Amino acid sequence: MATIHFYEKPGCTNNTRQKQLLIKAGHVLVIHNLLTQNWGQEPEKLRSFFGTMPVADWFNLSAPAIKNGEIIPEAIAQEQAIALMIANPLLIRRPLLEVDEQRLAGFDPTLMASKLGLSMTNAGTELETCPNTHQHKSACLP
Repeated sequence: MATIHFYEKPGCTNNTRQKQLLIKAGHVLVIHNLLTQNWGQEPEKLRSFFGTMPVADWFNLSAPAIKNGEIIPEAIAQEQAIALMIANPLLIRRPLLEVDEQRLAGFDPTLMASKLGLSMTNAGTELETCPNTHQHKSACLP
């Protein structure tokens, strides 16, 4: 059992499912609102969640600015990615997870086990892709 700092978008269906799985596995969650977190005051902390992941993998591919082609994650450098995420936290891949100063972006049970020491059973296979169709631009607005 671990205490997990879980940075989410409140109301996100997938974040709700992810939290339920972690709680069911016996973990204690400290919930943070990803959208109101003052990342501008701690950009290094935001950067630390992504580790050695390619920059394109730092992004929430369901964010409206990405879906409508305004932002192309594969064409962005690290510093620019962090600046964009500070300005628009919907761009940040969710959830951000922190256990004892170890950090990770996204909900990949295999990485969570190896990098954070978290174990879960019956996690399922697809827990990051947004189930909403986002036909309206306001679908993911805070």
